[in-house]
Amino acid sequence: MDPSAVPLQSVLLLLAAAVLAVALCRSLRLPPVVGYLAVGLLLGPHATGLMAEREEMRRLAEFGVIFLMFSIGLEFSLPKLAAMRRVVFGLGLTQVAVTLSAAVAASVLLGAGWQAGIALGGIVAMSSTAIVSKLLADRGELDSVHGRQVIGVLLFQDLAVVPLLVLIPALGQPADAIGAAIAVALAKALAALALVVVVGPRVMRAWLGAVARRRSNELFVLNVLLITLLLAFLTGLAGLSLVLGAFLAGMLIAETEYRFQVEEDIKPFRDVLLGLFFVTVGMMLDLRLVLGEFARVIGFLLLVMLAKGALIAALARAFGASTGSALRAALALGQAGEFGFVLLPLAGAAGLLPEDASPRYLSTAILAALQGGLLLTQTYRSIEPLEAALDTALTALRAIAGLPARRQAASGNAAT
Repeated sequence: MDPSAVPLQSVLLLLAAAVLAVALCRSLRLPPVVGYLAVGLLLGPHATGLMAEREEMRRLAEFGVIFLMFSIGLEFSLPKLAAMRRVVFGLGLTQVAVTLSAAVAASVLLGAGWQAGIALGGIVAMSSTAIVSKLLADRGELDSVHGRQVIGVLLFQDLAVVPLLVLIPALGQPADAIGAAIAVALAKALAALALVVVVGPRVMRAWLGAVARRRSNELFVLNVLLITLLLAFLTGLAGLSLVLGAFLAGMLIAETEYRFQVEEDIKPFRDVLLGLFFVTVGMMLDLRLVLGEFARVIGFLLLVMLAKGALIAALARAFGASTGSALRAALALGQAGEFGFVLLPLAGAAGLLPEDASPRYLSTAILAALQGGLLLTQTYRSIEPLEAALDTALTALRAIAGLPARRQAASGNAAT
């Protein structure tokens, strides 16, 4: 056999498995992300071992996260944030802040330190934009009350990733140098953001305008790729995260009239490379570890999902959602997200997590993402009877406590 055919054989195996998995997910009305994770799990070194986890493959997969963060930057227009401010900076901010506070408190009580608590809190707080937004779009529920709540919380979570990407590596510094490291990292991030806000839009509008006048779609796409990767490279040189640069590139282009064209042009690159990212994540799931410590891993998984779901449901109710909308938001946001997989290696590299604990956290996060996609798809049908039972129970409890019956929220007030 020609030696050059060996890597091609691995690529063909990966593509064939991905095609079958995504086709099966479409038939079962599951998000493709579930299929990609399953492919990585099946072919990875901890299962069949048909594909080794190659460094070059992981590097290529990182581009999927870069383009995902770029797409999120495109969504951060000021008018959109202003229209959804109550959900984004109310419900979303409260969910992330409470999760971080609880994780820090638990970490300090267990003797792991507040730094590890911030890292774990940030990882647990994240939900999957890729899984949830796709499922809501497929169901036509993006503009429903719970859909607007979910998207608002996801927007804040995605926004919260930016300071966490800067903060987590700085927290790994010695105790007497943490303050200075955080200050330097935040100063770099603020300088980059200020440059984007003050100078960037004018330069970007002129640049893309000059390219658009050439009337070449190929040239336009090449320039968008160049802008995205150039800013990612520059933030990397500055000691910040690559995905921070991609986010800033998306924010820059969002302020121009070419935003929607860029969004459509970049979508194929983002979806394929993000799929590869989830395949590499699936490869890292060690089934032997899960089976060997089954009770501990599943217990931690249930604790995280139930606690996070209960928190989101309670907060959604506090912000005026009906019981049904709060339950749907909890189901949608109660799992792990792709940025948790990005923050976890950062926390490990910074020494914030014990070396032997990282595989357990990673296994829990992967199982939570898989379970979240399946749970969200299969349990929406049972929301109505559960909503009725909970409303009856809450009414009875309020009557026993002598409290007046709570009025149901109007259908549109939860997301304004």
